[in-house]
Amino acid sequence: MSPFPDSKLIFSDEKKYRFRRHLLFWFFWGLYFGLVRELNPIAYKNTGQFANGFKTMIETFFLVLPQVVLVYPLLYFILPRFIFTGKYYKAFFWVLVFSVLTATLSTTLLIAIPWHKAVYISANFKLFPPAIGGASKDFWAKISLAYVNTMLGALTCAALAASFKLFKHYYLKNHRIQLLLKENIAAQLQILRAQVHPHFLFNTLNNIFSQTQTESPKGSRMIMGLSDTLRYILYEGQKPLVPLQQELLMIKEYIDLEKIRYGNKLEIHISTPQKVNDIYIAPLVLLPFVENCFKHGTSNMLQNPWVNLTIEMKDTRLVMKLMNGKEPLTGNQNNKTGIGIKNVKQRLDLLYKNQYALQIREDKEVFIVDLWIKLISVQKQVEDNGHSPSLLNMAYS
Repeated sequence: MSPFPDSKLIFSDEKKYRFRRHLLFWFFWGLYFGLVRELNPIAYKNTGQFANGFKTMIETFFLVLPQVVLVYPLLYFILPRFIFTGKYYKAFFWVLVFSVLTATLSTTLLIAIPWHKAVYISANFKLFPPAIGGASKDFWAKISLAYVNTMLGALTCAALAASFKLFKHYYLKNHRIQLLLKENIAAQLQILRAQVHPHFLFNTLNNIFSQTQTESPKGSRMIMGLSDTLRYILYEGQKPLVPLQQELLMIKEYIDLEKIRYGNKLEIHISTPQKVNDIYIAPLVLLPFVENCFKHGTSNMLQNPWVNLTIEMKDTRLVMKLMNGKEPLTGNQNNKTGIGIKNVKQRLDLLYKNQYALQIREDKEVFIVDLWIKLISVQKQVEDNGHSPSLLNMAYS
């Protein structure tokens, strides 16, 4: 989402706005590059006149065109993969590789143009004299000069494009942090309104638990499970990140509560990873999906309610597949997504922008949620950076 309604041309990721941005960039860069070559004062001093404007612009096009080879890998490969992740030595290596490739392509392209007999690469001499057959002794010096000049031009263009990209990246990142802070404040206010006196609530639940231990063991187990779930939501839910193992344990406790409620009627299969000690996740991201499958799925099934939850870790990528049975929709029913799912989608966009994928499908008798999230490994962060980052920085990075 663009920070301001009238800034779509600058910040929007829609294809039409991105195309316009790139078109404007290359137009103004080409115009500037051409005017600099056209109005070169040293060339005017040596020749007594400025170069032909139309010819200069044509030549400029063939000089600017190969710069694409450096600019776009820098914007979409080097910056996101190495600069933004702090891998500066690798970034320098790849910039050097694409710079050499661009300069080589530019010089080769100039030589390959058959009608190109007098390109002013330098103000001091022409790169190609009219009789190119018998190469003069300084021919390779001229080639080297052309090579260096085209590389400098490409690096200047790439630096300008990268500055725009960095401005957009850090501006949107700062905007996203501000949104997260506002969301966090709003969530805390909501919690304060809802919890009133959490210690009173927990003490009351513990008193009820003591009373029901002998009279109703089943009820006491439900109260204790509810108390643990509420404690997690109220206290752990305010942290930016929690251990994934802790989040998975809370989901299992929630499902255990539902199993007590359903008794033997509920068929449930759960598969979760065992060793995820160094993986962290934003709290309460997965729970709304599990809660939704009970609230809108199995609770409405009159016969054979079932839930199937599979969570796997592939390196630092969490992959979740959640399926539950449901009653077939009739023609006049309109199944709407609950508020909890809408909220968690907003949180995913804020916390894991471009680092997750969510697909929710509804078949005739099955509701399916496919989700993957790229999580944070504290151990990997330590290996890459040499120190353990704070959870707040990891949440907003």
